[in-house]
Amino acid sequence: MKPFRFAALFAFLLCVGGFSALAPACSAQVAPKVQPLDQDPPQTKAQKKAEAQLRVVHGTVIDKQENPVPSSVVYLKNLKTLAVKTYIADDTATYRFSGLDPNVDYEIYAEHNETLSPTRTISNFDTRRDLEMTLKLSKVKSTK
Repeated sequence: MKPFRFAALFAFLLCVGGFSALAPACSAQVAPKVQPLDQDPPQTKAQKKAEAQLRVVHGTVIDKQENPVPSSVVYLKNLKTLAVKTYIADDTATYRFSGLDPNVDYEIYAEHNETLSPTRTISNFDTRRDLEMTLKLSKVKSTK
């Protein structure tokens, strides 16, 4: 192997191996473009379209007297996968689920201490993207 080729190979291996300070040839390299952590990667048109079609359900949990009930637990069940998501209502008794598939039916209800709200269905035939639902706690939870 000729000395020039060996030196070039050695400098390349130093650069690739992370020892760029030892190889003067590495200073001529262009640093890769790094995206800041606070930005999302660019989306394709298909991803943007799919995201635009996702649904949001939000609302308030109230009691029989229509007073807000903070710290209620809201359950959202995907009827296709049977996966259940929960959300603890905030200090103003509001909840929010986002990123819901518009082609799936869901069931939603709230619970606080020994009371439940009736279970409501969110149908995939309902074309609204932003659904607001007030969940009223009225039933006493049955003990088995």
